[in-house]
Amino acid sequence: MSTQRWPEQSFALLQLFLWVSFSLTQEPLCRQIGDPEIPQLSRDGDIILGGIFYFHSSWKSRENNYTQKPLPLECISLNFREFQFAQAMLFAIEEVNNSTELLPGISLGYKIYDTCGAITRSIKVALALNDGDESVSLASEGRCSRPVQVQAVMGETSSSPSTALATVIGAFHIPQISHFATCACLSDKTKYPSFLRTIPSDYYQSRALAHLVKHFGWTWVGAIRTNDDYGNNGMATFTETAEQFGICVEYSVSFFRTDPSEKIQKIIKTVKESTAKVIVAFLSHRDMEVLIHELSDHNLTGYQWVGSESWIFDSQIAAMDKKHILDGAIGLSIPKAQVGGLREFILDVRPLISSNNELFTTFWEALFQCKFKKAQLTEFEKECTGMEDLTGVENSFTDMSLMPIFNNVYKGVYAVAHALHNVLSCNKTCDNNVQLDPYTILQHIQKIRFKTKEGNAVYFNENGDPAAKYEIINWQKRENDIVSFVTVGVYDASFPAGTQLNFQNTSITWTQSSPQVPVSVCSDKCPPGTRKVLQKGKPVCCYDCIRCAEGEISNSTDAVSCVRCPHESWSNARGDACVKKEAEFLSFEELMGILLTSAALLGTSLTAAVAFIFYRHRKTALVRANNSELSFLLLFSLTLCFLCSLTFIGRPSDWSCMLRHTAFGITFVLCISCVLGKTMVVLMAFKATLPGRNVMKCFGPTQQRLSVLGFTLVQVIICILWLSISPPFLSKNFKEFKDKIILECSLGSAVGFWSVLGYIGLLAMLCFICAFLARKLPDNFNEAKFITFSMLIFCAVWIAFIPAYVSSPGKFSVAVEIFAILASSFGLLICIFIPKCYVMLLKPEKNTKKNMMGNRVPREF
Repeated sequence: MSTQRWPEQSFALLQLFLWVSFSLTQEPLCRQIGDPEIPQLSRDGDIILGGIFYFHSSWKSRENNYTQKPLPLECISLNFREFQFAQAMLFAIEEVNNSTELLPGISLGYKIYDTCGAITRSIKVALALNDGDESVSLASEGRCSRPVQVQAVMGETSSSPSTALATVIGAFHIPQISHFATCACLSDKTKYPSFLRTIPSDYYQSRALAHLVKHFGWTWVGAIRTNDDYGNNGMATFTETAEQFGICVEYSVSFFRTDPSEKIQKIIKTVKESTAKVIVAFLSHRDMEVLIHELSDHNLTGYQWVGSESWIFDSQIAAMDKKHILDGAIGLSIPKAQVGGLREFILDVRPLISSNNELFTTFWEALFQCKFKKAQLTEFEKECTGMEDLTGVENSFTDMSLMPIFNNVYKGVYAVAHALHNVLSCNKTCDNNVQLDPYTILQHIQKIRFKTKEGNAVYFNENGDPAAKYEIINWQKRENDIVSFVTVGVYDASFPAGTQLNFQNTSITWTQSSPQVPVSVCSDKCPPGTRKVLQKGKPVCCYDCIRCAEGEISNSTDAVSCVRCPHESWSNARGDACVKKEAEFLSFEELMGILLTSAALLGTSLTAAVAFIFYRHRKTALVRANNSELSFLLLFSLTLCFLCSLTFIGRPSDWSCMLRHTAFGITFVLCISCVLGKTMVVLMAFKATLPGRNVMKCFGPTQQRLSVLGFTLVQVIICILWLSISPPFLSKNFKEFKDKIILECSLGSAVGFWSVLGYIGLLAMLCFICAFLARKLPDNFNEAKFITFSMLIFCAVWIAFIPAYVSSPGKFSVAVEIFAILASSFGLLICIFIPKCYVMLLKPEKNTKKNMMGNRVPREF
């Protein structure tokens, strides 16, 4: 198993082994086995605190043949940051020791170890802190029941070593306070009961990053993480939250800084082949250093980076980014903090060299780029004197950008000090007789609540975590290619949902110094009027935009489905709103309505003109021979026929529906009754010329009027019954057209309607038969022939009307009915009256009694 990984199963086995070793031993005496661990920094005190940092970033790999004892780790690559963390711890201890209010009369000592970033070494150091690090021989014996050597441990910096450390010392309830281990897994008190931290859990950071990505509309992102507890757990929470927000992760890749170069090259290839323009990097600063070198080699610019707190405000990373790969990066950082006197204390490095420690000798040489004279110096090396000054020196040790993390170390020491103050019942003095117990100290640490001298509140929740608050940092390039970490907003997890993310009125610089927010989506947003259809085999963020079907709308962006419009509404052309369906009816304003109205008025005018001509010539033989009374009544009924067609035009209503059908039925029956009366008069007149027949006495003017009245009354009764039982009414037809409402008159009772038409047809057929029988009357008296022609036209029109009416949709059925009314009316008017008008106006010489009688003179009637 590699030293960079420490699986959870190994932790459980180790814990079981420790319990068995320490609790079930049968020997009353114990011996120390193996080489002792010597602290790199130590000082005696009444109470000892442990410190675990990795002053080296790595170690030399060695092959073990398992035939002899493995050599100790050979640490390499000094890590100036960890020296700063250790200095922050020493500064806090110095302040506590010099305080007269906190732990008066009690001095704090420390033992600080270097783990080289190796988890195996962290575990070994943890055991040394618990059992002591005295250099003893194998023959030496001591009581196994001696108390623990330290009352609390500060560290580790990273999450994976912290989980290993917490597993070991958690079994003994020794408080462990980390300043930079953010893995959400460490909040599990069943696994890590004694772990606390002064930095928020990644549970909140991961969710905050997801909120940040969602805020800028990035729904298609790539993800790169450190392959350890920090990166894996943090990215898992981010991915889970991102899915809830509708964000898709195109790829999620991981690596560790000790991985072979081929693995990192695969990551670079994945980034190049992807379409996501935003990359969420949940990386430790050491892994980011490795990645930035590879990115620079491939000049992989144009991507918007979203970073975790581990590297986003790291000036060393910014200094390494020579090709501006990370320009415009945005991410979360711990809120800025200042601790009075801490900067000066950290930069005062002379006490370190005075410790005469090999580690700090190496540290001094690396810090000032010199060599202590142990051998002959080369011409490029200068000699260290031990009196060097940091004035003017610029490197990662003099960089104070990590002051928020230094403050976390500072708060951790003070948390332990306040807990000890309470345990020892300190007032002006402390009770030195109290037997210190790590478990008791742990309980007091979990309950403490105080403020530092700068006013920062320090407390832990039930999971051992502090309040989660982050600043949103944006990388903005200044003059001389210097990157400035600009705070552009705040994320506070204690705020209500929806208000946690807040941006300041500060401009943000994006990748390649662009002022425009980058776009990173798999598919463009679907505009209103469309809906999303997922692309087969791809994440939910990849979809096609399909227009809503007719009658359906979507009035929001990225609608999942379209909504059907209400019954009386229809979708507009864009499909983003329902509009009231257009009501279709035969109106006076449209062309068809205008033509039909004009025809009706023309027919009315012609009828009126004919009536006027007949009135002017009422005493002439032609008018008298054609039964003037019935002629004027027929002209009146034709006028009504023409005018009743107008009731079919315009917006229908319940009253107009009843009026149009009844008016049409009654006026046409009146008209046909008059024509039938005239036909009967003609027949009777000529039958009366035969000897011995006096038929005209039985069909005089009174009988003619009564016949017209009787025929019409029958139709009136039919209409009354129709209106009483099931009258016509206004109905809305939604079936003929999808986008229109046809306003039409429903018949109510189909029997009533067809009874009205049938009765009109019956009278028309009777009239036609009578006229046909009178077809051989004298040529000079040709009215029967004209009536025959008019009835032929009438019947032809109404026979053709039936199929046309049934098959015509909407307003066209109304137009067919109006056309039938007008055509039949014009047929009667033209065939019966126009020839007579022609004679009266143009051939007045034929308008005489003598000419009308010819050779066969009928009796006057």
